[in-house]
Amino acid sequence: MRIDELTVEGFRNYGEQHLTFDGSCNVIYGENAQGKTNLLEAVVYLSCGKSPRTHTDRELIGFDRDFARLTAAIHSRDRDFRTEITLQRGRRRKMTVNGVAAKNGAALSDVLHTVFFAPEDLFLIREGSAARRKFMDLSLSQLRPRYAEALAEYNRLYEHKTRILRDSEEYPQLLATLPDFNARLCQVGAVLIHYRARFVRALAEHAALAHAECSGGREELALTYQTVRTVTDPFADQAALVSALEEHQAAHYEAEIASRLCLSGPHKDDIDVSVNGRSARQYCSQGQVRTAALAMKLAEREIHKNTFGEYPVMLLDDVLSELDPRRQEYVLNRIAGGQVFITCCENDRLDALLSGKVFHIHDGEVL
Repeated sequence: MRIDELTVEGFRNYGEQHLTFDGSCNVIYGENAQGKTNLLEAVVYLSCGKSPRTHTDRELIGFDRDFARLTAAIHSRDRDFRTEITLQRGRRRKMTVNGVAAKNGAALSDVLHTVFFAPEDLFLIREGSAARRKFMDLSLSQLRPRYAEALAEYNRLYEHKTRILRDSEEYPQLLATLPDFNARLCQVGAVLIHYRARFVRALAEHAALAHAECSGGREELALTYQTVRTVTDPFADQAALVSALEEHQAAHYEAEIASRLCLSGPHKDDIDVSVNGRSARQYCSQGQVRTAALAMKLAEREIHKNTFGEYPVMLLDDVLSELDPRRQEYVLNRIAGGQVFITCCENDRLDALLSGKVFHIHDGEVL
């Protein structure tokens, strides 16, 4: 799986650029705030219709511009694809794959998969549960189109329910609609739990191997999926998961109305991370936390490879500069075999380690 050509127009700080990439390694260097990360963001967006940096598409359109366009030539599953996305202010985005309209991000994920690794991901363990949920959601949305659809529906239902609870004091008649939203939230929430539990199980297996290798066999990494307490078996069938969510929801009904907050559901899910039996978030050193985060990202790449038979495009956004030489070497050794994009401020050290194509970015232009 690789992206051979990319044209960006009006995306972030880019005017219009047409780029051709190496099938193995592409080094993108330049000073800070020149557009290196924006280029990787464009590749991620082409893979799932979502940005790892913002929730709103309008932020992706350059200042003083009315639209942005991304066009890519992609090779995947032994076939050639052409994906195009147009973003316009005040209008719905348009997406096509080989000239056929793409209804949602799942259609993009059928063509291109990416694993994006940024410096803030090195603190994935220390951050709150929202960061680890986002990690699961971005990866699963590419892996399982059904998950992406369920997640979008769950988010819409959650927002509606939140508004009902918020406005119920002034308009108590709104509470009459709550049972229908609760029932559907349990049904869709069960789909999220089904996929998340299996993803974390596979992630735990691959991440444990990567962590042990990086730590020289001195440390054991364990990952555990955490969801609502009434779900005692997240691998149970759909009916059992729905029933468990309904039980949890019923127990929190009065508290939700009193607080006017949605307190029940998988929107609070998490991944518990431990090293040698201790909570990584509370007790691990900075080096251990970084190694665990590295292991999780590399494990994500392996899951994509095992699911589809080819490596996803790996995007490393200035991560190597945050790592010591031993971890740098480990990462570079582990990412062989697929297409990789690496951004950095200086390319001197990378030139000695890698072969491929080099791009110098300055103010949204390739020099």
